[in-house]
Amino acid sequence: MIVYQPGEARQGAAVDTQHLYSIDNFTLAKYEKAGGSLVARWEGIRGGAISHLNSCFAEKTQLFCANSNFPELPMASSVEVFATDSLQHIHSLSLGIMYEGSLTWFDRLGEGWLAGFAHYDGQGGTEFKDHRFATIYRYDQSWRRLGGWMIPDSVTRQMQPYAASGGALGADGLLYLSGHDKPEVYVLAAPRMGPKLVHVATISVDIEGQAIAWEDSAERVLIGISRSSREIRTFQIPPVVLPAGLFRLTEVNFTL
Repeated sequence: MIVYQPGEARQGAAVDTQHLYSIDNFTLAKYEKAGGSLVARWEGIRGGAISHLNSCFAEKTQLFCANSNFPELPMASSVEVFATDSLQHIHSLSLGIMYEGSLTWFDRLGEGWLAGFAHYDGQGGTEFKDHRFATIYRYDQSWRRLGGWMIPDSVTRQMQPYAASGGALGADGLLYLSGHDKPEVYVLAAPRMGPKLVHVATISVDIEGQAIAWEDSAERVLIGISRSSREIRTFQIPPVVLPAGLFRLTEVNFTL
């Protein structure tokens, strides 16, 4: 395990080949991997348009982030995009009020997107939907919904009263989810039939839930955070065997 100590690591972390990105509700900071020097910083306004950044991932020259209005109701979400070199905000895609819930993470899947939406018990939740209604949807590149899955009960029980705070597709085509506060990552595969993903493994990691991301420059290295110590931590994740009869999410065809 490698540990970095930025001050903003309360919601999660992102990574590219040479830099780490620390995520707080309305703050982003970019640090050098080698030496840990601060390179750039973006800070919004408390109570502003970007008030609850849940997660981000770096792709080429852009940092894609999931933003929500948690704990306000009704739930509304947006995708916010920043330039990785300067952390200047460059684009916003409003998803508005969504039946799916509150956007907490998303990742590339083919030419489109895979996205996770939260429902909560208590604060930020609704009376008619509890944590079990958290879900994962597949979208095309224009954010038109193609399909989706339920999250299995064995995973939502571990996350209650919250939902998945982080999610990232592995190079193995499996989905890795993290909850709100537990030191675990849940590995999910696609079913051969039916609307629910299959829980194939739970991996213990020294994080406290929140957003996660894959380190593309190293094999099976995942990054996460400790909220209590404001640390970014990196971990080597063991290979996960895909059980017979299941699919990798990258193998699923969303057309008939």
